[in-house]
Amino acid sequence: MATSEPVLLIAFNRPEHLVKVIDRLREVEPTAIYFAVDGARADRPAEKANVDACRALIAAFDWPCEVKTLFHDTNLGCGLGVSSAITWFFEHVERGIILEDDIVPDPSFFPFCSELLDRYADDARVQAISGCNFVPPSAQSHPEQAYRFSQVAHIWGWATWRRSWAGYRLDIAGWRKELPPIELWKRAGHSVPGGVYWGSTFELLARKEVDTWDGQYVFTAMVSGQLTATSNVNLIANIGFGTTATHTFEDRDELQPISPIRLPTAAAPVVLDSKADAWTRRNHFGATWRGLVNQGYRYLKQRQGRST
Repeated sequence: MATSEPVLLIAFNRPEHLVKVIDRLREVEPTAIYFAVDGARADRPAEKANVDACRALIAAFDWPCEVKTLFHDTNLGCGLGVSSAITWFFEHVERGIILEDDIVPDPSFFPFCSELLDRYADDARVQAISGCNFVPPSAQSHPEQAYRFSQVAHIWGWATWRRSWAGYRLDIAGWRKELPPIELWKRAGHSVPGGVYWGSTFELLARKEVDTWDGQYVFTAMVSGQLTATSNVNLIANIGFGTTATHTFEDRDELQPISPIRLPTAAAPVVLDSKADAWTRRNHFGATWRGLVNQGYRYLKQRQGRST
């Protein structure tokens, strides 16, 4: 059965990954595809062939659907490239599903997103919907529920509304005025290491020392107090780990086993699952005192490498 939910598919230079995502889309036949591909980097001449190969895969959308494209002549990078694609998407649609070229969802991910996009369309407490789950049932407050609410939107397979993305900005310079220490501590689960972790992340993003876009979306949620509806079973596979990745070089085998979700779902209370978020904070983000020391050491080594 075709899904009527618009899908934004973001790609760059990995056609071998992209074709697998398109194969999955062919199974659910979205009626509208928005296809965004960044430009090749000027200092990597061999990259253009891979970018062109990704763009040529527009021919693989061989089911009845509307296709719109956003192909950049120059490279915008991970931060501006992805965020501008999402902005472009929401210039055309009120809501939709967002996938990058290394995320292969279970087929049930699509109706799950549609169901919750309907359910929370007018609920300003809800920022997004995510099919990505790291947390085992034993660390969830209510594993019998289909989904829970998290402070952090995990963006390996997600969906949202125009009204939610409208509050986003890539440049978060001056972020401390909007999220003072006491509020940051609250949003980080009343955890001092959590507050330090997110504070240092936002500061690096504000200084533009890290070229990404998703930390700014977390910042938006923390300022607004919005939550993300997150599947209690994992609905996605990430096939993009490795040397060709921008950030995820190493697969730490964190995702729960992929599994279909039973639909329709019963509505869950819009209340933060503090237990699951605490597990994620410790085990996925490494926001513990020991984890912060290790991250600081890696950061100093990276800076030292850039200065030599």
